[in-house]
Amino acid sequence: MSQKLNAALLGASGYTGADLMRLGVLHPHVQFKALTANTHAGKAVEDVFPHLGGVELPTLQRAEELDWAEFDVIFCGLPHATSQKIVSEIITKTDRPKIVDMSADFRLRDPAQYKNWYGNDHIDPKLQEIAAYGLTEHNRDAIREKRIIACPGCYPTAVLLALLPLAKANLINVDAIIVDAKSGVTGAGRGLKQNTLAAEAGESLSPYAVGAHRHTAELEQELGAVAGKEIKVNFTPHLIPMSRGELITAHLELSNGKTAADLRSALETAYSNEPFVRVLSEGKMPSTGMVRGSNSCVINVFEDRIPGRAIVIAALDNLVKGSAGQALQNFNVAFGFEETTGLSQQPMFP
Repeated sequence: MSQKLNAALLGASGYTGADLMRLGVLHPHVQFKALTANTHAGKAVEDVFPHLGGVELPTLQRAEELDWAEFDVIFCGLPHATSQKIVSEIITKTDRPKIVDMSADFRLRDPAQYKNWYGNDHIDPKLQEIAAYGLTEHNRDAIREKRIIACPGCYPTAVLLALLPLAKANLINVDAIIVDAKSGVTGAGRGLKQNTLAAEAGESLSPYAVGAHRHTAELEQELGAVAGKEIKVNFTPHLIPMSRGELITAHLELSNGKTAADLRSALETAYSNEPFVRVLSEGKMPSTGMVRGSNSCVINVFEDRIPGRAIVIAALDNLVKGSAGQALQNFNVAFGFEETTGLSQQPMFP
């Protein structure tokens, strides 16, 4: 299949929007016909993102100016709450475009959980019936079938890729998961925030949303689904002074009789044919430098010095595999293209 599909990107002025454009302009089946950024409407993309100067992209415009029926796919990079309003409008007005949503609005299947974690009612809960949780490696069938693809958060992508195969195989105690996570400052968005100012974040590592990070809901939803019961995950994120990248360390209690070698074997089996998930050779430490700028996730398993426990570490680029790259991977699956299309770039080094 060689045709280009008409695409709109809503929320093109954010970091994930920038990376989706960076990747998408080289995708053989994506043609950006519209880019929205209400506060920058009327500007050329290079006025907002100079690194995209010289690339043929439409002028930024307001979302309300678009005719949704003109598009085959809409990539949505808007904040939660804003995203659901526009998606509801699109679904109501036309049955044409598929929607690849990078916000949190369609990730949680239970509307009560959405309100609990995000503080507002979902305006159209019925849309969850046509939404797929877009963790590509674990949900391809639903991604092909559903009209809305809800891309996971960056932290859940790393944690779930590392832990879902272990929970499915009953190798770990899902009631005793502790996750220590660290992300670059782009994970906090492009808006002006005191804690991401260079003078405050530049030489400081700090936790945030301790015991209350919204991505915890996704972890509990997806791990609980494979475990067949409600669970609670101890999850603590940290802001680290680098622009992009994410590393999670999961401290795990092994099921009776299981070993760290069993965890490694399960992960190697689960991802042996996956193009973007790699289990490292024994003893090699995952790092964000291994995956920077790529759609890859690297994972490894280590024995804990405490008997009956193991440590699993995973790293990815929060803007690529954790957001824009996964969105394009899901686009490829949804439209029947080779899954690696437009995503074969190697990590940047140094």
